[in-house]
Amino acid sequence: MSRLEQIWIKRMHRGPMDAAPRAQVKAGRGIVGNANQGGKRQVTIVSNKHWSDVTAPLGSTPDPRLRRANLLVSDIDFSDARGKILKIGAVRVRIYGETRPCEQMEEAVAGLQELMRVPWGGGAFGEILDDGEIAVGDSVALVPE
Repeated sequence: MSRLEQIWIKRMHRGPMDAAPRAQVKAGRGIVGNANQGGKRQVTIVSNKHWSDVTAPLGSTPDPRLRRANLLVSDIDFSDARGKILKIGAVRVRIYGETRPCEQMEEAVAGLQELMRVPWGGGAFGEILDDGEIAVGDSVALVPE
C-alpha cells in the first residue's frame, strides 16, 4: 500500500520548501500557507519510486525535496493518472496533468532537468477537492472518479 511520505510547503515563489508532518488543505485553493493557491495546479506530487528510477543515472538519488513538489508518495504510477482521483487519507486530489521539469532542477543538480523529461518524470499536479488535513503516513491510492 502506498503512503504519504513527505509534505513540503513553499512559502513564496522560488522560496524554500519547508517540511511539515501535516498540512491543512482547502478545496479549490490548495495547501494552507503554500504559495500556489487556486487554479488547477494547487498541489504537486512526486512518487518516491519514480524519483529513484528517474535519477538512477546520477549514481545516487538526490533528496526529493529538490524536486520542489509539495507531496512525496511512496509508490504511485502517474502515467495513467490524468483525470483520476488521488486519495490521501480522506482528502481527494484530482490529477490534471504532468509536472514538467524547469531550470531549477538543473540549478539543483547538473543533468537532473534532462533526466526528468521522461513521461511523468516530474510527477503530477492537481486540484484539492476536499477541505481537511493530510499527514505523513496517510494511505494514498489512485481511484476512478
